[in-house]
Amino acid sequence: MVNGQSKYDIQAVRKDFPILDTQVYGHPLVYLDNAATTQKPHQVVEAMVQQYYTANANVHRGVHHLSVVATDMLEQSRETVRRFIDAESAQEIVFTRGTTEAINLVASSFCQQEMQAGDEVIISTMEHHSNIVPWQLQAERKGIVVKVIPMTDEGFLCMEAFEELITSRTKLVSVAHVSNVLGTINPVADIIRIAHAHGVPILIDGAQSVPHMPVSVRALDADFYCFSGHKVYGPTGIGVLYGKREWLDRLPPYQGGGEMIGTVSFEKTTFNAIPYKFEAGTPNYVDATGLAAALEYVEKIGMDTIAAHEAELTHYALEQMSQIPGMRIFGPMVNSQRSTVNDVRGSVISFLVGDIHHLDMGTLLDRLGIAVRTGHHCAEPLMHRLGIEGTLRASFALYNTHDEIDALVAGIRRVSQMF
Repeated sequence: MVNGQSKYDIQAVRKDFPILDTQVYGHPLVYLDNAATTQKPHQVVEAMVQQYYTANANVHRGVHHLSVVATDMLEQSRETVRRFIDAESAQEIVFTRGTTEAINLVASSFCQQEMQAGDEVIISTMEHHSNIVPWQLQAERKGIVVKVIPMTDEGFLCMEAFEELITSRTKLVSVAHVSNVLGTINPVADIIRIAHAHGVPILIDGAQSVPHMPVSVRALDADFYCFSGHKVYGPTGIGVLYGKREWLDRLPPYQGGGEMIGTVSFEKTTFNAIPYKFEAGTPNYVDATGLAAALEYVEKIGMDTIAAHEAELTHYALEQMSQIPGMRIFGPMVNSQRSTVNDVRGSVISFLVGDIHHLDMGTLLDRLGIAVRTGHHCAEPLMHRLGIEGTLRASFALYNTHDEIDALVAGIRRVSQMF
């Protein structure tokens, strides 16, 4: 650290993101909605444009030059993802449309193959809707039971209660690595260890962790792990499901069509090898190139450096925001000691100020050029647990600065005075 700033050149980083120069209502854009989606560096956009201009052809299906080049690029992107999350094999990397589709894939295929009526899946109170609704759909269709890990008032999962929820009928645990509302970094290594001690596999929603901290699926021993490209500086419409080879081999396909087949006749169809068994139809190969470029971009900066920068921003924001009269901050509070990847809170701060409605505050902050998220953040059960309808949420990324946090704090104070 130098003068409270992270060790890399933040202004040089910001130059890679042209959108950050935008003016909003005459004010410089202060973009603090990164938990919803991150902005894209020019390296990502240019990689995608270059493929469209030089190597655009359907993959895995042609012997002509463009198809071969495009296929090689897709498989190189898969290898980049494998390296980034430290999977054992590129065959364990399935490209999806995002975290939501990845969870739906596991819910559908796993329940079809492994679960009967009365079998149980365990999720948690702080899950995103994408890790709640797919299991409820399976409960309606197949009669499985959805059980929920409770949460403390401080925003931590009740680990003793979690272990007590596991029974002989528990077939899967599915939890978020980091809460998209509270910022809580869940002890997923402990959750995995406990689940495995009972012979239960586990799915980790890494949408809010992969962009912010180093992740090794092998070190965690996760059975399934998923994340979205657009939250890690890549394009929308592309994401990743990691699955241990033995599980991907074991589970049936999620969708039918081209690419996922071995042979097809009107009497019988056989299926392709993994990961292609789960990639029906023409894959999103150009966005896969963009995702790989995004991962290479953050690798060049360094995930430890990014984590340290965002931890510093989060601590600074918590200190400054907590001094605002009427401020209510949700989730774990941290002390003033600077920490990095071992912190209990990620770079997300959900808050309310006095009796000001979150939509009113968010709308007026926008008029000051400050972009924050408002609402229930696709986590209505968590809002019910907190006894509120919604919050404002500020979330930080590798290009955010202390000056932007100062602008946020000043904006909140200004809006508060209006009420």
